[in-house]
Amino acid sequence: MKIKIKDNILTILKELPSTTKLVAVSKFISDDLILEAYNNGIRDFAENRPQEMSAKMERLPADIRWHFIGRLQTNKIKMIINRVHLIHSVDSIKLLSEISKEAAKRGLFPSILLQQHISEEESKQGFTFDEMFEASKFAIERGNIKVCGVMGMASFTDDLAKVRSEFAALKGTFDSLKRDLFSDINYFSEISMGMSGDYIVAVEEGSTMVRIGTGIFGSRY
Repeated sequence: MKIKIKDNILTILKELPSTTKLVAVSKFISDDLILEAYNNGIRDFAENRPQEMSAKMERLPADIRWHFIGRLQTNKIKMIINRVHLIHSVDSIKLLSEISKEAAKRGLFPSILLQQHISEEESKQGFTFDEMFEASKFAIERGNIKVCGVMGMASFTDDLAKVRSEFAALKGTFDSLKRDLFSDINYFSEISMGMSGDYIVAVEEGSTMVRIGTGIFGSRY
């Protein structure tokens, strides 16, 4: 059965407020399906592998805004830093440092989100609440990293009350960082949370950016 990408996009957009951006997760998705989403108005796409992202950047329209959402290895930063719109998954001081070093070499000012570990799943990465402040201060001191906000992934569970509490915690971190460190920084404005199975709850808890793959393109397997 043919995937109705246009219908899927329209359905999702009807459920999102104007303040929440839809990012289509295109990892493992073919160019023709990405172009179908592009032709139906999507300009923000996300990948989790630097090699795949780099290759798609070469083949697909130049006005696509590419988001990196996977765990970024330090030796792969140079593959994407000059063209990626936003790195969602900065989860260590070491990674921040290497991004800053590569940016300095090229005269860049990359946009990133700090990833907080908001679930109880050990497999998920991210800073603790206190570490989010440490990382923010580190980035501010470096002076060439644009911290645009925060990102987090909720637990993979049917317990929506639990998911809601985790999203609320990330919103609380954003509010605290905004108040204490970024009050005069207009671009510190993003809360990237919510995927295909939980984006409605994420939006209700203040998400400004949802990352949806299966909900648009169907199952990859």
